[in-house]
Amino acid sequence: MIIDTLSSGVRRIPDFEVAQNVYLVQQGFGSDELVYRILEQIKEQQMAPYYDYITNELKIPGLKFDKDLYDKLAQQNTQKVADLKKQLEKLAEDDEGELEILKVWTDLLEYYAAIGDKANALTTYQKTFELAPSTGSKIDLVLTIARIGFFFDDKLFTKKYLDEANILIEKGGDWERRNRYKTYMGIYLMSTRKFDEASKLLIDSLATFTSTEISTYEQVAQYSLICGAISLERPDLRKKLIESPEILTIDSSSPELASIYNLIKSLYYCEYQDFFPNLIKTHDEILVKNKYLRPHTNFYMREIRCKAYSQLLESYKSLSLKSMAESFGVSEDFLDQDLCKFIPNKKINCIIDKVNGIVETNRPDNKNSQYHALIKNGDSLLTKLQKYGTAVRLSGAEKV
Repeated sequence: MIIDTLSSGVRRIPDFEVAQNVYLVQQGFGSDELVYRILEQIKEQQMAPYYDYITNELKIPGLKFDKDLYDKLAQQNTQKVADLKKQLEKLAEDDEGELEILKVWTDLLEYYAAIGDKANALTTYQKTFELAPSTGSKIDLVLTIARIGFFFDDKLFTKKYLDEANILIEKGGDWERRNRYKTYMGIYLMSTRKFDEASKLLIDSLATFTSTEISTYEQVAQYSLICGAISLERPDLRKKLIESPEILTIDSSSPELASIYNLIKSLYYCEYQDFFPNLIKTHDEILVKNKYLRPHTNFYMREIRCKAYSQLLESYKSLSLKSMAESFGVSEDFLDQDLCKFIPNKKINCIIDKVNGIVETNRPDNKNSQYHALIKNGDSLLTKLQKYGTAVRLSGAEKV
């Protein structure tokens, strides 16, 4: 069984490439060749529990349960676990130190994680966590369990252990572990549609990225672009993404980045003719093929279109529907119907004059809203001061 160990000392377990391949086949993007690749990865990594899970629970298309293969893998798992437990018994008999015992318990935990045995990994984690002598080693263990949550796309499970990791980090996590946690949390927030918060963490993590046990650098750059595209204001798109030194170190024409990078450039440089072609590529090449992003695809597509329409309309008091449609390279009917999705809920401040074929902007009066907010907050402050004054007078009366 082969498990990569990274320069940071963190093992690349579970193998997220396996989970991604399974997701692609599950969503209908796979091929016979990809199914074969999944089977080879499972054999190589002795993943009997995970093999049972994807064939009997997920029922992956093109992959039928082979009992002989399962029995062979399960036997390999049983033998490896037995060997590790014998080591623990011997260490206990020889009265070896806690660090030696902890190392074997950690190996057992990581083995369960690597083969996709979530239940046994959790049980082993609880024992290993008790033995961990330092905050740093405890953080490593919690992040290992959190990765299992990411692997199975179990968001409640993942959030629970990320919260535990955060508590430990606040108590005394070092710089390297804080940065690793930042990447984990950024990916989790993205997967739960909190793109604003996710973009801050992911963009920050690029400069100090070491979390290759959960994602590649290119993937984190892609996630930063995805989240930043709808959460950052136009000036920040250039500063934090288009001209980011970290982004520029990667080939922006690579398949992982090209579509979303070009989409952001079309927004920033107001090259609206390129907006929809790049948006469609982003949808087809990134959004629907990523297990963290796919559930939010429709939301994302709406938000990014709304952002583009609003940006164009900011420059005009009124604009012909025909001119706006030509700017985006779409038909007037499409644009008319699409704008009508955003106008009723005031996501775009405009009205459409169908008779004259004009889009009229209807910007809110910011000064008026600020005035009313000041009056409201002033009344609230006066009320609090009156209550405070009354309390002080009563307190003084009691002393008298």
